[in-house]
Amino acid sequence: MPSAPLSVAIITKNEEQNLPDCLGSVAFADEIVVLDSGSTDRTGEIARDAGAMWFCEPWKGYGAQKNSALQKCSHDWVLVVDADERVPVQTAGTIREILAGGELASAYAFRRKNYFHGRWIKGADWWPDYVVRLKRRSRGRYEGSTHEKWTTDGEVKRLDCSIEHFSFHSYSDLFRALNDYSTQLAEQMYSRGKRGGPLDAFSHGLWTFLRSYFLKLGFSEGFDGLMISLTQAGGTFLKYSKLYEMDRFGGALEDNRRL
Repeated sequence: MPSAPLSVAIITKNEEQNLPDCLGSVAFADEIVVLDSGSTDRTGEIARDAGAMWFCEPWKGYGAQKNSALQKCSHDWVLVVDADERVPVQTAGTIREILAGGELASAYAFRRKNYFHGRWIKGADWWPDYVVRLKRRSRGRYEGSTHEKWTTDGEVKRLDCSIEHFSFHSYSDLFRALNDYSTQLAEQMYSRGKRGGPLDAFSHGLWTFLRSYFLKLGFSEGFDGLMISLTQAGGTFLKYSKLYEMDRFGGALEDNRRL
C-alpha cells in the first residue's frame, strides 16, 4: 500500500537558531508549512531557502495559531512540530511505516526527550512527556491558547519512538518561561471563570515542587533537577497569584500594570 502523503506544520517567531535543524529533521515529509508571527530575524529566509511554504499572520495564541497552520497544509496527515524539536531518523521511519499501513488511528503521540544543558533530563516530570504530534487534521482541532490540546473524536495511539526537544538553554530561559506562561495561563483561567486566593497559590505551588522534585525524581538530576522543580513550582505559584490579582483588582494583567 502506498504511503499517505504527509505535511509538516511549524509555527515560529524569531527561530533562526532552531529552525535549520528542525527543518532538516523533517525533510522526509512531502510538504512543510511554516506559519510565522512577525519574526525580525532570518526565520522567513531560512524557511523559504529550505523549500518550505512560508506564511505570516498575527499571533492568535498557540491553539489558534496551530489550527491556522493546519488549514494551510495540503494533506490530511500532518506532523506538527515546534521549531526547537527534532525528529530522529528512526522516528521518521516509524511515521512512514504508519502512513503506509492499513488501520490507522486518528492521531499519534510520541515520547518527547527534553534536553537541558546538553543532556537528556529524565526526572522532574520531564519524561516520558507524551505529546500528540502526528494527526489527521480532518478529525480534530487544537483547543486552548496556552498548553493547547489536540481534541479528536477518534483514537489517539501512543508510540514507543521519541522526538527530541531543546527548549531551554539556561536558567534564565526557565525563569523567562515561568513568568510568561504563568501570565498566559492565569488569563486563560480567569476567562473561564476560575478564581483563586493566596492559599491556592501556596498550596498548588508547594504540591508542584514536592511532586516534581520527590515523586518525579527531580533530585536525581542534580542541581538542574532542583532548578527545574523550583521553576515549575514558581510558575504554578505565580499562576494562581496572578489569578488572584485579576480577581482582586479586576480585568487582565495588562490593565493592572497601570494601577
